[in-house]
Amino acid sequence: MKEYRPGDKVVLPPYGVGVVCGIARRTVGGVGRAYYQVEFPGTRSKAYVPVESPAAVGLRPALRREEVPDILDRLKNGRVPLPKQWAARHRRVTEILAEGDPYRIAVLAGQLRAWEVERGLPDLDRQALRRAINLLAEEVAQALEVTLEAARELFEEVWGEALN
Repeated sequence: MKEYRPGDKVVLPPYGVGVVCGIARRTVGGVGRAYYQVEFPGTRSKAYVPVESPAAVGLRPALRREEVPDILDRLKNGRVPLPKQWAARHRRVTEILAEGDPYRIAVLAGQLRAWEVERGLPDLDRQALRRAINLLAEEVAQALEVTLEAARELFEEVWGEALN
């Protein structure tokens, strides 16, 4: 089991990138437990994640700088089979986004972007692409220590054109 320390950058879907600020003892339902206190920069949001099972709620280490080239490659070349029927496709896309795995989100964004260029996207798929780009930009920005705008510009470079 992964142990986190104060200062560790983490991701907690659907909140995004946060920082472990410490361990707090809290009593919930009459049971005392230790929780990682995660704060999300730029917001007043906090989350408390059980120390004994952080993965159960999706807590994971944030992307590292050395992982970004792989993410960018998946953005450019990622392809994933998605159902043709919109309801089934929407369910699958929503699952991928909710899981919060940046590698799978990058592949999904690559596929949706390819469809957008080839034939345009319906509204739900366009919204999913925007959500995927936003999630990835947040992680890439923290990994490279750049602004969200700079991360999005990097995506535009990878795709060879401006994002809508």
